[in-house]
Amino acid sequence: MPNKYFKPHERFDRNPHKYDIGIFTGLKKGYEDNLFIKKLFTLIEQEYPDYYQYHLSYFLGKEPQGEQEFFTFVWQIVLIRIRYIETKDPFNSSHATDMELLAKLTTFQKYLRSIDQWNTQKTLPEIIADQQEEIRKQQVQIAELKEDLKAARKLETQEFINIADGYLLSFIDICLQAQEALLPDTGKELVFSQTQIVWSKMIAKYFKEGNNEISLETLRRYFPGNKKDPGIKYAKVPPELKLFKLTPAKKRS
Repeated sequence: MPNKYFKPHERFDRNPHKYDIGIFTGLKKGYEDNLFIKKLFTLIEQEYPDYYQYHLSYFLGKEPQGEQEFFTFVWQIVLIRIRYIETKDPFNSSHATDMELLAKLTTFQKYLRSIDQWNTQKTLPEIIADQQEEIRKQQVQIAELKEDLKAARKLETQEFINIADGYLLSFIDICLQAQEALLPDTGKELVFSQTQIVWSKMIAKYFKEGNNEISLETLRRYFPGNKKDPGIKYAKVPPELKLFKLTPAKKRS
């Protein structure tokens, strides 16, 4: 077997990568499958993806289109080792160790299944079952999305509020004043939003001026994201269009 799939321990390298396979004198030809499995036994489950990807990257550096070939090779050597352990005499002296190794191999095989793009070793019934499960999940997601859409449509309306032609900025001024209004009993804001864009979107969606749609970009000029540094596109409502003034009402007895 040629040593082409796995990154080998370079001969006499005293500081190899932890996932390199082989020994201090290098990787003996024909043993890369055994040494790949042996290294796997020393790793924890959380390292399996990194271990696999490390050697995959090495192989793709030589065979850029070889991902399926690499996966199939790894799958086969793991499967062969699993079958070997499963056929051993359960009463032999190494049975406890064999069961531990089998658990590691099947866990690694489970990881391989999770990244299998080619339905490796799956029977037709397994493939159909997987497809049916995927369809079931998609049907659940579609049903959830339909419910979300139904709930959202309850708030939708074909109607709009019409602002007198030429007085859009007067209405914007009222909105800006509302943001500054404080409740007389608590001193808290009458209205509050995390961002200013919500004001622009609300007006663009639910209001018109003289029965004409209002540009979102026009509205954003009057509702800057940063009031302390509004930017060069910022515009103020001209004084002659500031027609109304919000003031606290007198307390009634």
